[in-house]
Amino acid sequence: MSGDDNLSSDSPKPTAGSVVRRDGNSLLEPHIHPPRVPVPHSHVAPDILASTSKPWNTNSLGTRLVLDAASAATSAALICPIVTIIDRAIIEKAAKGLDISRSLTSSLKGLITRPHHFLVSTPFLLIYTLYSCTYLTANVIDTVVSTTEDKAFSHVSAGPVKFVSTAFVNMSICIYKDSRFAKIFGAQNQPPQGSAPSAARSSQITCHPTSKIAPAPKIPKVSLGLFGLRDSLTIFASFNVPQLISPHIPDFLASTPSSKTALAQFTIPATVQIFSTPLHLLGLDLYNRQPPGGLPATDRWTRVKRDWIPSCIARIGRILPAYGVGGVVNTKLRANLMRSLETPSYEKDTL
Repeated sequence: MSGDDNLSSDSPKPTAGSVVRRDGNSLLEPHIHPPRVPVPHSHVAPDILASTSKPWNTNSLGTRLVLDAASAATSAALICPIVTIIDRAIIEKAAKGLDISRSLTSSLKGLITRPHHFLVSTPFLLIYTLYSCTYLTANVIDTVVSTTEDKAFSHVSAGPVKFVSTAFVNMSICIYKDSRFAKIFGAQNQPPQGSAPSAARSSQITCHPTSKIAPAPKIPKVSLGLFGLRDSLTIFASFNVPQLISPHIPDFLASTPSSKTALAQFTIPATVQIFSTPLHLLGLDLYNRQPPGGLPATDRWTRVKRDWIPSCIARIGRILPAYGVGGVVNTKLRANLMRSLETPSYEKDTL
């Protein structure tokens, strides 16, 4: 009788993975399981974490923030006088029907003859605060991104964080600025018709009206909302879109990356004014004309159409220095300052 016959027919048949033993001997191939190795639950070694996480580029961070502020302050000082003059002309055109060229001439005369009064006037300080803070916010966001993502000091970002931050700062200040400009230069501040000589004298001012007729009404919330929408379009077209569009500009229009960026920085914010100008005019009209019973929409639309083309041209003339010239100067000045700071730091790290 063979060894297999010695197994009783009543014996349980081996199942998969089981081992049948007889006299201490295994009738199947023994299953050898490796001993369990305890896995430690301790933290990963610091050197492994360091190799997997991206380090922050914090070299000369304080100096970089100072250069951000210097670039913003210089760029704002360069463009704010002309922007203040154009802003006043647009508001006086919408509020009083005053010819834009006449307002521009009057303000330019005040700037040339009495510059010290102009540069400390409330309108100029409002405009300077607006653009210096807007440029500074954009610069600081670029520095934060270059720090957290370990990029070059001169890196320029174009993400949603930059748009949200610059739009929030710009809209907050700009809405306050627009409300002050509407009260200073709006129809509510227009002197009586019998005081033409004094009105002529006050037109040659340094942006400080001399007559105070009555307390100005409050800015309607709808006007504030329209101003905010207008500023959102301008900010997005000035700080985000140029960085996204410039790589796709054909070489026959601009051959170098810097020239493509400059072309986009000049043209895109100006083009957006075609769509944002009606929002601006409607917001001003809602403030300047507040009769007890209100006005029909057709009446307001007629006023907007009347001022659309001249105001759009004036706003393009305002945006070109504000976000064209000012934006390009701010970007290039910051880039040059950051590169001059980055070169010594790089040489020091390689020693």
